[in-house]
Amino acid sequence: MTDASPRFRPVLDSFPGYQPGQTPASTTGRTHKLSSNESPHGPLPSVVEAIAEAVRSVNRYPDNRANALTEAIADRHGVPARHVAVGCGSVGVVQQLLEAVGEPGAEVLYAWRSFEAYPTLADLAAAESVLVPLAGETHDLTAMADAITARTRLIFVCNPNNPTGTVVHAAELRGFLDRVPPDCLVVLDEAYHEYIRDEAVPDGVQEYRDRPNVAVLRTFSKAYGLAGLRVGFMIAHEPVADAVRATMLPFTVNRIAQAAAIASLAAEGELLDRVQSTVKERTRVREALIADGWTVPPTEANFVWLRLGEHTPDFAAACAAAGIAVRPFGTEGARVSIGDPDDNDAFLAVAAAFPLRNT
Repeated sequence: MTDASPRFRPVLDSFPGYQPGQTPASTTGRTHKLSSNESPHGPLPSVVEAIAEAVRSVNRYPDNRANALTEAIADRHGVPARHVAVGCGSVGVVQQLLEAVGEPGAEVLYAWRSFEAYPTLADLAAAESVLVPLAGETHDLTAMADAITARTRLIFVCNPNNPTGTVVHAAELRGFLDRVPPDCLVVLDEAYHEYIRDEAVPDGVQEYRDRPNVAVLRTFSKAYGLAGLRVGFMIAHEPVADAVRATMLPFTVNRIAQAAAIASLAAEGELLDRVQSTVKERTRVREALIADGWTVPPTEANFVWLRLGEHTPDFAAACAAAGIAVRPFGTEGARVSIGDPDDNDAFLAVAAAFPLRNT
């Protein structure tokens, strides 16, 4: 016997891993999980029925290519089925994309702060991250275009941006895309697309059609309320979709998830009515915070962002003491998901009582 142990990649020595949103600690009263941008609504009855039926066949492997789901997505968005690729949530598709482009020397470019999985997944793919600071809490697309080099293989544009909720508009996005070399892939991460009400925000599915180097990510985890089943998808031209399918772990999207996603598309009208209720609450929460002296950037997602700086941990602790879990980001700020009215009222009470403001 020796003291030697298996060797692993050095990047793992400082690898933080993904930190999921916390569940509130149990108390004698109701708790409020506002840390993960989940829908406060459970699946519709028709979706529950589809899930129950799919359970009967879990002794069989799912369709690895998710053909029925792929066709349903293609029909819904008016694109060829060969332009659709699925994955384990949109973050699963992010990993598949990075595995397709990542290698030593390759650069992945994105705004910061943005979706926290980008850096860790880029590291795992052996790609170098190039982070461009936000300007006014949103993407600085001019600076991002200036940061492109011959080594840039992939660019993420998170729209709305997670965790700030801010958006880029069609004119600025198109101007940016015109500056990107054709051999560099631009990924429009639109996980919160269904919550957008700003008509100047582009629909990535329309933008990709004439641009072979543009891909669009969507998910069933947020507006469709299937976070626990993990279904995401990408719409892109065939070479990009082929690359994502090639890097997918077999059977990643399970049988129940596929059935639930198909049923959710069929019930989309009812589901989007629920989204409207969240949008209404989003407006109420932001306006209440602003009236109370907080600075809250405009948001088109299902959350609000409070840039608290060094006071972030204290604010998160104050929320936790009241049975509310929010998502703190170090000493930068806190992201707070929009829940049901009771959830939101509980959060607003803590925010009103907090002795500091982020102005």
